[in-house]
Amino acid sequence: MPLADDLGHPVALPTAPARIVSLVPSLTEALAVTVPDRLVGATDWCTHPAGLDVPRVRGTKNPSLAAIGDLAPDLVVANQEENRELDVRRLREAGVPVWVTRIETLDDAFASMRRLFGDVLRAGAPDWLVEAEGAWAPAPEPGPRVAVAIWRDPWMWVGARTFTGDLLARLGCTNAVTTERYPKADPEEVDAEVVLLPDEPYVFTADDGPEAFPGRVTALVSGRQLTWYGPSLTTARDDLLASVHL
Repeated sequence: MPLADDLGHPVALPTAPARIVSLVPSLTEALAVTVPDRLVGATDWCTHPAGLDVPRVRGTKNPSLAAIGDLAPDLVVANQEENRELDVRRLREAGVPVWVTRIETLDDAFASMRRLFGDVLRAGAPDWLVEAEGAWAPAPEPGPRVAVAIWRDPWMWVGARTFTGDLLARLGCTNAVTTERYPKADPEEVDAEVVLLPDEPYVFTADDGPEAFPGRVTALVSGRQLTWYGPSLTTARDDLLASVHL
C-alpha cells in the first residue's frame, strides 16, 4: 500500500528515493544537511546551506518542469503553501512522484519531517530534528502583542493558521494579527507592542521599515528563522528571543 503525503495523496515509492528535487527552501536545507547525496536539484530561492551546489529549476511558483524532468528525479518534494497545485499536478501527470507537505504549526513541521525522513526516505529522524523538538518545548504562557510584517506597498502581515503565527506563540508572544492568514493592513491599523521586520520575502532594513512605526518597538530579524522549518529551528528560538529582547 503506497504512502500518503500530508494532503492524503498516495505516493508510490517502491524503494527509498535516491534522486530528489526540492521546490521548498526549508526542505532543501533539511535534505542537503541530512541526505546530501540524494539532493539533485533545487529552486533559485534555495539559499541554504551556504555553498549549495546543485542544478536549479527556477522558482518556487514557476519551476521549470522541463529542467526537473531532465534531472530524472524519483521524488519531488513540495509544500501546499509555497508551491502551486498546477505544477504538482503536471509533474504527477508526467509520471514524477511528488510528496507535498502541509505545515501550519511547529508540531506539524516536526511530524512532517519525521514522516519525510523516516517513512519516505528511510533515513531515520535527523539529529537536528531531535534537537529542534527539544529546543521548542514546552510552550510558554502568552506574552506581548507582536506583529510580523512580510511586505509593504501594500503592507501585509503574518496572520492566523500559519507556521510563523504558531512560532510566535511558542516564543511566548501573542500574534496581534488574527483576521486571516496573510491580511493587508496599514501600520496604524495593527495594534502591536512589537513589530518584527524580517529580511524575506520583503527585505526590510534599518532604512526601510522601522520609520513606519514611530513610538513602537521594531526589530529586524532573520526571515529564515521565522519562516523556515528545518535545521534553522535548532537555534531559531534563542536567536529570535535575543533579537527582540523578549
